[in-house]
Amino acid sequence: MKGAEAVKACLKEQGVDTVFGYPGGMILPLYDAFYGDPDIRQILVTHEQDAAHAADGYARASGKVGVCMATSGPGATNLVTGIATAFMDSIPIVAITGQVDTSMLGRDAFQETDILDVTMPVTKHNYKILNPKDLVPCVREAFALARSGRPGPVLIDIPRDIFFADVDYEPMTIEKKQPGKPDADFIICAAEAAEEIVKSKRPVVIVGGGVISAGATKEVTAFIEKYHLPVVHTLMGLGAIPSTHPQSLGFAGMHGEKAANHAIGAADLIISLGSRFADRQTGNVRLYTQDRKFIHIDIDPAEIDKNISNSLGLAGDMKTILGLLMRHDAGPDRTEWWQQIGRWEKNYDYDYQVSRLTVPWAMHHIAMATRDKSYAYVTDVGQHQMWAALHLQIEEPRTWLTSGGLGTMGFGLPAAEGAQIYYGKTRRVIHVAGDGGIKMTGNEYYTIGRLHLPIISIIVNNRSLGMIRQLQKVMYRERYIACELNDEMDYVGYAKSLGVEAEAVSTQEEFVEAFAKALADKTHPRVIVMNVWRSFVEPMTKGGARIDEFVDFNK
Repeated sequence: MKGAEAVKACLKEQGVDTVFGYPGGMILPLYDAFYGDPDIRQILVTHEQDAAHAADGYARASGKVGVCMATSGPGATNLVTGIATAFMDSIPIVAITGQVDTSMLGRDAFQETDILDVTMPVTKHNYKILNPKDLVPCVREAFALARSGRPGPVLIDIPRDIFFADVDYEPMTIEKKQPGKPDADFIICAAEAAEEIVKSKRPVVIVGGGVISAGATKEVTAFIEKYHLPVVHTLMGLGAIPSTHPQSLGFAGMHGEKAANHAIGAADLIISLGSRFADRQTGNVRLYTQDRKFIHIDIDPAEIDKNISNSLGLAGDMKTILGLLMRHDAGPDRTEWWQQIGRWEKNYDYDYQVSRLTVPWAMHHIAMATRDKSYAYVTDVGQHQMWAALHLQIEEPRTWLTSGGLGTMGFGLPAAEGAQIYYGKTRRVIHVAGDGGIKMTGNEYYTIGRLHLPIISIIVNNRSLGMIRQLQKVMYRERYIACELNDEMDYVGYAKSLGVEAEAVSTQEEFVEAFAKALADKTHPRVIVMNVWRSFVEPMTKGGARIDEFVDFNK
């Protein structure tokens, strides 16, 4: 068959049913192959960056490989931010880019760009197909790489003439690989880790995004319940253990719950599951590692001792490792440790009894209104992201989608689109963004409106780049520059012009009414614009200090 038909056949055998993209001359042969085929839905977005983020959102929600495609040159380079976002958060996507004909490579042809060199630092691997016989094996290998081990993005660059070339295609069945059995040394190491857990007086478990990638949420829950361990979540780990689980202390890190951060600060043993000890999680590493031991469990051996040295590392399949740890006796209940944690939780419990509309209050209202119902939450990046992490209740894996490692403004709306396309009618997406991020990718409301995706989108309009302003207060003596957006924008009119119903609210009563209407309308997208005061996310840890030392915004 022709190369383009072979690529389509490979996508089908990999279980791909949706592709996000934007056409151009060099990718048109592949688009033409999709013509009239009901098995693969192609979603036309408004910008290639949106295609990458939407494929990412689809992958985070589904656990499958997301697929995006674009043409050569600017089409390919516009994917890069989305590819880098997926790379930093270990999300499996395959990006397919068109390229100029093989005879034109290296001649600065129209829209020629060496996308391999551009994306090499932000992909697990990438391919340029120069020989038709390599096309099918490389597409298959790309999907295997994207989903195996530590997941991540892979790019395939295909010159236009390869799409027209004759290639051999034989159907194949995708078999899921089973993890290998641990050897004797690994079993001994796991036994040492179990012994450290039993001996510890003040242990804390940190749950990261790797738990969700591994599909190990049930195993982690059984593990923390058996050993009676307190659990904190990284930003990417929310949903791995239900927020309402009695052993969950909530989100930890730079803007984490005070009780969670105090527990880390007082712990004598940190057990990290699928987290890489990023800087926003640890703060000052020297102080973070003082007077405590670490057990680090991760699929990627390169993460062991990378940010935190001298840990007891177990690199491999998380379910297998937890199964080894579960063989051992649970040890003490640590009553005093739990009593201390209880005091922290009581002392730092958030008071939602405020008279005006605030984002924490609104996130709490959303949490209560959607409790025990099928919703997923997608955020952009900024202050609203931290408020959502602190005040929503994330009860299930793959229902909290956010850009963690790269912190990509503009991620939220197209990612919500990708997630909603995967969920269909089974689960509804609630999207939260700031007024800064929505200016970046807000045109994707057009696609959402065109496809009638029932996303509830909440824009936090504080007329500023709130997180920038917060950093300028804390670190730059309130010298506010390039962060205040005092010239009003009509977000309601903007959304409506793109085919999405919208309204603005300024009081608690208006928000309650607007959100109730949005929940009741289950077939159309709706936007709620929250006009709120400028304020600061609390808690916030002090720069260069311990993880349990916080900025006092009243000074």
